Amino acid sequence: MRKRSCTLLATAAAAAAVAALSAPATAAPQAAVIEVSTAAQLKSALSTVTSGGTIHLADGTYTGNFKTTKAAGSSARIVLTGSSKAVLTASGGYGLHLDGASYWTVKGITVTGGQKGIMIDSARGVIVDGVTVHGLDMEGVHFRNSSPDGLIQNSKIYDTGNDGRGMGEGVYVGTANTLSDKSDNVQIRNNTIGPDVGGENVDIKEGTTGAQIVGNTFDGSGLTNANYDDSWVDVKGNNVLVEGNTGTKTMNDGYQTHTQQSGWGCGTVFRDNKSSLSGATGSTQLAIDVTNATSSCRTTVYAGNTVTGGKGLTNIAVTP
Repeated sequence: MRKRSCTLLATAAAAAAVAALSAPATAAPQAAVIEVSTAAQLKSALSTVTSGGTIHLADGTYTGNFKTTKAAGSSARIVLTGSSKAVLTASGGYGLHLDGASYWTVKGITVTGGQKGIMIDSARGVIVDGVTVHGLDMEGVHFRNSSPDGLIQNSKIYDTGNDGRGMGEGVYVGTANTLSDKSDNVQIRNNTIGPDVGGENVDIKEGTTGAQIVGNTFDGSGLTNANYDDSWVDVKGNNVLVEGNTGTKTMNDGYQTHTQQSGWGCGTVFRDNKSSLSGATGSTQLAIDVTNATSSCRTTVYAGNTVTGGKGLTNIAVTP
């Protein structure tokens, strides 16, 4: 009996093993989609969503200031999505604040009103895609407090800086007057920025490295020079790529580089940008004004850049 029992047990165990191997794999559980149609529901979703989850906004107006501190994983992003008719409207403060909320994707929605549009603080890998940001006292989208590897693309930013202080940048990367903000490798791609942006369309601050400004359309008709904003783009960070952009309606220059802190504002590459300086009234009126060219702080301007109007392409030697 002992031998027969052992044989039966072994046979049963083998059959179970074969069955386990041949059984279909259990699918990983799908993270929930949270459907939202009110401001209260949105605030609740922002505080409870988990990695891999999606918050879907129905069309409508969401009044208030919206903030999340929930971080996702790089392989299980959190998505906040809706159409351009899903409108976050603030009367002050930030419209949408991603505070420590790494690996979020914000897609399709509109943010308006308030002091600032979309603020990204201490958050890695945030993607802003296809949004509309407008009607603000200050800047539109800001990567700040060491928010590296971010991306803003396919978006529209206009009508910012309405408090008149020249602080209405379209996209702002880093923090002025400090080198501790490492919002590195931020990509700004295929956006339409302007009209009526009350600061530079793009401002890259000292302390940040590796930004890419590619394929954008700039309209500088809102420049005021209230805070030295007299060009579409101001580069003060290092190793920035500015490529394939088109700009019109500037106050003075198209693009500028500056050294605000020693060793910064260096390594910028300009390639295949098209600048129209018609109507510019500033003192230099260059497509690319390199204010800090030295042997230790190099800027490269390729011959593929073009300009109409103004006083010329650039003030440094052009690279074939």
